Amino acid sequence: MSESPFTWRAGGCHCGGVRFEAALPATVEAQTCNCSMCAKTGFVHVIVPESRFRLTKGADRLAEYTFNTRVAKHLFCSECGVKSFYRPRSNPDGWSVNARCLDSVDGFELVIEAFDGQNWEANAHSLSHLSKEPA
Repeated sequence: MSESPFTWRAGGCHCGGVRFEAALPATVEAQTCNCSMCAKTGFVHVIVPESRFRLTKGADRLAEYTFNTRVAKHLFCSECGVKSFYRPRSNPDGWSVNARCLDSVDGFELVIEAFDGQNWEANAHSLSHLSKEPA
């Protein structure tokens, strides 16, 4: 049996009330974004499909915020206010995990690229490959 190319990595909000795990490869592609939301929160996106994400604690603490098209479901801890993951508009069947909310980035390479979210419609197609399962 071959070894999985992914390792489950834990993370969460500031107070610890919300915890999650994401299965990530050895090299993780992440994006910073200049849209109105990300620019204010400093979110560093790691897109993962539904099958590689699990909420392990705090579903009852999550509050939701939506705006504009209301497709993205911005989730944050109702206690400390930290958004450690959310349902992105670009991948509504997956998750965007905040790399800054992972417990550790030791043991994998984090490659961060800029994404022009101020011009989301013109650039969203460039994100579609990030949540695809490997063949």
